[in-house]
Amino acid sequence: MMKLTCMFSFILLFGAAGLVVFIHLQDPEEIVHQQTPGLRYNMGSQQPKKDCTSNNSQDGKMPPYAADKFPIANQRASLDPVPNGAALEEGASRKQNILVVIKDHSPKSAGVNSARTHKRRRRFVIKKSPILIAVNSSFHNLPILKSEDRNDVKWESLYKTQRERKQIMRETCSKYKSNNKRIITPYHVSRIFVEDKYRILYCEVPKAGCSNWKRVLMVLNGLASSTKVIQHNTVHYGNYLKRLDGFDRKGINHRLNTYTKMLFVREPFEKLVSAFRDKFEHPNNYYHPVFGRPIISRYRVNATKEALRTGSGVTFKEFIQYLLDVHRPVGMDIHWDHVNRLCSPCLIDYDFIGKFETMEEDANFFLHLINAPQNLTFPRFKDRHSDEERTTTQITQQYFKQLSPSQRQRSYDFYYMDYLMFNYSKPFEDLY
Repeated sequence: MMKLTCMFSFILLFGAAGLVVFIHLQDPEEIVHQQTPGLRYNMGSQQPKKDCTSNNSQDGKMPPYAADKFPIANQRASLDPVPNGAALEEGASRKQNILVVIKDHSPKSAGVNSARTHKRRRRFVIKKSPILIAVNSSFHNLPILKSEDRNDVKWESLYKTQRERKQIMRETCSKYKSNNKRIITPYHVSRIFVEDKYRILYCEVPKAGCSNWKRVLMVLNGLASSTKVIQHNTVHYGNYLKRLDGFDRKGINHRLNTYTKMLFVREPFEKLVSAFRDKFEHPNNYYHPVFGRPIISRYRVNATKEALRTGSGVTFKEFIQYLLDVHRPVGMDIHWDHVNRLCSPCLIDYDFIGKFETMEEDANFFLHLINAPQNLTFPRFKDRHSDEERTTTQITQQYFKQLSPSQRQRSYDFYYMDYLMFNYSKPFEDLY
């Protein structure tokens, strides 16, 4: 009886000590994407890859020393290099911030076995616990209009549009997301690029002008004199732009609270069709074998040996079957993932929300707000498949007409949060 009592007490003690650790050691994505019951939103568990393009060249070949072929001017090292085993910063800004603290109430034991258990658990906590960062919840990081612009109807209208977009995003997050703890990890900022000179944080959304935005950031940073001279491979494989997760906690916290945070989005179905056309309708030595082969193998009846070998020729219907399959034969990819997962807009208060549909107007307004050089405008050229028409609403509808009404509805459900958060209309009348 005494043995049973002791064991029961130990379990209670251990459970009480480990409760907080268990709560805070769950997968960050599980915390971020807690959802209201009944919300139509299919969330995959795979993490996106680390760049706007695949790890290999878009054409399947990475030029040797591609990065070395681009001249660098005034390239700076990281201002806040990440120290090994850095402790949580104690001097984080508390102005309009929400900060979560992990507490470990485990008792200290002098016994050898208890010490070993405590040491193992401590290593586990250090390795797995999220990095907690205070994040501002204000609109103040968006530069205000200059005095001479306040009487300009155009600038006033664009500024009002930004306030409306931000308000819709906040209301959607408040209604559907539970982010009271506001836990930010390096994963959540891994897609954010940093430009320190003009104090910009840009969250990269593939197929929404990300290549040209990177060119603009490189020019602002003094790495090039013009966006026209920067080649596609230099943009994506040159590693000239710093990512926010490359800084230490203090550096991340400081930039999130003081820099202007912006992202550009695109109509979800149109963005999806654009990605499909780019990755599966053109020769590609990465997406065809990595995604094409398992897609054809799973969803094509009587597939030929050649199709199974190369992965070429994936149809849009097969692609949608893969996308909607809860047991996908291959993981998700950033080119068709949700903006909500890529940029975490319910955790990070973006100051500027641009849209691909009004790209030129929104982009140049943003450059005007940050006092960018007057001769710098957002580039309009299409550097990949330039002879091919851009994906439009009409082209998108042609692709989705290949699907059944049920598949269209499920696709809409899949991107429901993106449609809602960024105020896009239903692409088909029969959707509900």
